[in-house]
Amino acid sequence: MKAVVCSGGELEVADVAAPRPGRGQLVIDVRRCGICGSDLHARVHCDELADLAAATGYGNFMRSEQRVVLGHEFCGEVAEYGPGCRKRWRGGTPVVALPVLRHGRQPELTGLSAAAPGGYAEQVVVQESMTFPVPNGLPAEHAALTEPMAVAWHAVRKGRIGKRQNAFVIGCGPIGLAVISLLRAAGVTSIVASDLSPRRRELAARCGADVVVDPAAASPWDAAPRKSRVTGAADLLNLGFDAMERLRRLPNLPWWYLFRLAHTLNAAPGGPVIFECVGVPGIIDQIVAAAPPMSRVVVVGVCMEADRIHPAMAVNKEIELRFAFGYDPGEFRDTLHMIADGKIDPAPLITGTVGLDGVRDAFAALGDPEEHAKILIDPAGTGGI
Repeated sequence: MKAVVCSGGELEVADVAAPRPGRGQLVIDVRRCGICGSDLHARVHCDELADLAAATGYGNFMRSEQRVVLGHEFCGEVAEYGPGCRKRWRGGTPVVALPVLRHGRQPELTGLSAAAPGGYAEQVVVQESMTFPVPNGLPAEHAALTEPMAVAWHAVRKGRIGKRQNAFVIGCGPIGLAVISLLRAAGVTSIVASDLSPRRRELAARCGADVVVDPAAASPWDAAPRKSRVTGAADLLNLGFDAMERLRRLPNLPWWYLFRLAHTLNAAPGGPVIFECVGVPGIIDQIVAAAPPMSRVVVVGVCMEADRIHPAMAVNKEIELRFAFGYDPGEFRDTLHMIADGKIDPAPLITGTVGLDGVRDAFAALGDPEEHAKILIDPAGTGGI
């Protein structure tokens, strides 16, 4: 079959052996596969990524000397079952799947491991237990974005954001746009998006941002439609004074119980939730320095270099840092159904479609933020963007 193979940082269309499903696995005919930022990084930095993965306990990440078929954002149709399957769906059924296989007890990352070729191909192997039928006649190009949207849904859930809290999305590349879409789907009513690129700011507005900001011209922190009561340390201290003065007027009130209850119910005054979707050195420290006290920062952008922050600033402002990566099967399934039910519209992210022979040009085009956000691959198609 035809596939795009990556080796030594080069991409080429090649004839490769048709995949054979193992126990509990099936083969699907790929209808669409998204090009992810992780693929762009893996093409040229896979050895660094492999070292990082090995340090966290996964030793089979792709290496530059290997020949690997990339692609982990895919939708396809059931083609062939392996042994030990329940054969839940008839041939031709549209499905999506988590991009992970298991050979015995060894998990493999589909599209990022030589042992699990990915979706830049006519066919790909998936695990039956990790596969879901596509509901409501959802088109393949939208179903293929279940995976990156699930990453965003996991990040939004990690943020534990309330509907009336301010949300700030710093960086409006594909993952930032997906986070905006999921914040809107979660009912958040105050979303500020910040990016230097006019094109990305335009897409952010289409995805549901209430305010879009060019950080070179204005501060995103001043742009929230809902103004916060706490913008600095003095405001936070004054809240304590005001609360105590009111509570002390009430005789025989064990006021400290109210403070305990507020903490138990997570009702104490808090700041906004900030989603860092840039992933370059210095961004986290900039956010810590500029964000209001009591902010929660969810780091979604993947910075591959060493970075520095000023912990004393984060401590003094009680900034909470959380790091998000991936999703669980439940989040993946729920994301698919949110797309199919119309709660999420992934269409603004899709800015181009190519055949296998256009993948190399698509990688180059994705380097320009004014041109593209998400390019999909149609293995049955031809030509470039």
